[in-house]
Amino acid sequence: MDNVSVVRVFTLSGMNETTNYKLAIFSITLLYYCMILFFNISVIAIIILDEDLHEPMYILLCSFCVNGLYGTTGFYPKFLLDLLSPAPEISYAGCLLQAFVMYSFACCELSNLAVMAYDRYLAICRPLHYHSVMSKRRLSQLVCFSWLTPFCAFSINVGLTSRLKLCGANLQKLLCVNWVIVKLTCSDADTFSNQAVSYIIILFYFFHGVFVIWTYMHIIRTCVRSKDDSRKFMQTCVPHFISMTTFIVVIFFDLMYMRFGSRDLPQGFQNFIAIEFLLIPPLLNPLIYGFKLTKIRNRILLLIHGGRK
Repeated sequence: MDNVSVVRVFTLSGMNETTNYKLAIFSITLLYYCMILFFNISVIAIIILDEDLHEPMYILLCSFCVNGLYGTTGFYPKFLLDLLSPAPEISYAGCLLQAFVMYSFACCELSNLAVMAYDRYLAICRPLHYHSVMSKRRLSQLVCFSWLTPFCAFSINVGLTSRLKLCGANLQKLLCVNWVIVKLTCSDADTFSNQAVSYIIILFYFFHGVFVIWTYMHIIRTCVRSKDDSRKFMQTCVPHFISMTTFIVVIFFDLMYMRFGSRDLPQGFQNFIAIEFLLIPPLLNPLIYGFKLTKIRNRILLLIHGGRK
């Protein structure tokens, strides 16, 4: 293929591994996606409907769960349709859109985690200044930062990808990601801008991680000196720490494998590595926050007992 205008449709050859188990995988995936929708929407609804939960920590959690819905909606419906299709394909425009959603979801997750770490730092290390610093205006700015920064960054990245000349239309994946599309480029010289922007974005979000580590160093140092702060840490920071660690680990494996991994591994294992960031965090996050945060857990128990009556 000489140029990008020839590529109208990409073939998702990563789906070939599912040929003999499509019905079983479809049923399990549909159930799993319904669970993700149910738990995330439940946490969001509880926070929105209960005025006692209209506090910065819970509003940031609500944003966190909305992002989980955003990312999984960019993958699961299309994947379920592909399981019912004899020849899984995705249009060129649809592929770019899915790549944008996947990357912006991942970076929005990191931004949300950084903002939530900042909120916990203020609540535990600077409690007397918490309400003055974490005002409604500041909270709105932080939420906008969490969403708009990834959107702007990857609009540029995907925009650069759309201008590349491609010499292939076969994606060995279950979904579209920007780096896989870039690897289909006819000339490596054309990818310099994409790689430069990608490394800048990676560096930017690396500093997110450094910031989170810095906040936790201060939080732990403060909590060691106070039993009340230690209790607050166990209740509100442990869920955040679990979410952050889980997401960073799965993203790290995905990035390392995408860049340096061997193609000799079984396709099923490659598929799992490619989508684990869409499997584990979106379901784990609402569960650990729902059961660990006392106010949300009490609202859930109240709804359950009220429903039984």
